[in-house]
Amino acid sequence: MKVIRTNPSHALILANYYAANSDHLQPWSPAVPRSHHSVQSWSRRLLLREAEFENGSAVHFIGTDETHSQVIGTCSLSNIVRGVFMACHLGYSCAENYEGQGRMKEIVNHAISYSFNDLRLHRIMANYMPVNDRSAGLLKKLGFQQEGLAKEYLLINGKWEDHVLTSLLNPKN
Repeated sequence: MKVIRTNPSHALILANYYAANSDHLQPWSPAVPRSHHSVQSWSRRLLLREAEFENGSAVHFIGTDETHSQVIGTCSLSNIVRGVFMACHLGYSCAENYEGQGRMKEIVNHAISYSFNDLRLHRIMANYMPVNDRSAGLLKKLGFQQEGLAKEYLLINGKWEDHVLTSLLNPKN
């Protein structure tokens, strides 16, 4: 597996990833129209992601097979804030057929390393729905600490859902 930063050439493989995993990811995702994950939509979105990377507000990664033809999982560092906060939000998803193989741990570890070593951030925040045992387990394995519960935190699949708030602090600062 290779973990790489997304670029505009990934529109087709991301569209394929979300098409193949739409039912699997739906319980944990915002409701979006079917066209949201078309190749054309991904082409536009990836250009916006390049701009986010350039202005320092986000970095998006994918884990791919060795030929870069299939997405195994995604991971984003978003809402990057500098100054006295030096933090970001972490989001991720895994292809259903790769769950339980340790691939997401590898992809998220890459993003954590990038966040702390390249971006020199102090805090990574990750939030998950209390019923999402896989996310809870992954974040715990990665050293994230639970900080609380946010009621009706995000509009997921058409419903305001509670989320467990966690964070990981940079051990170097």
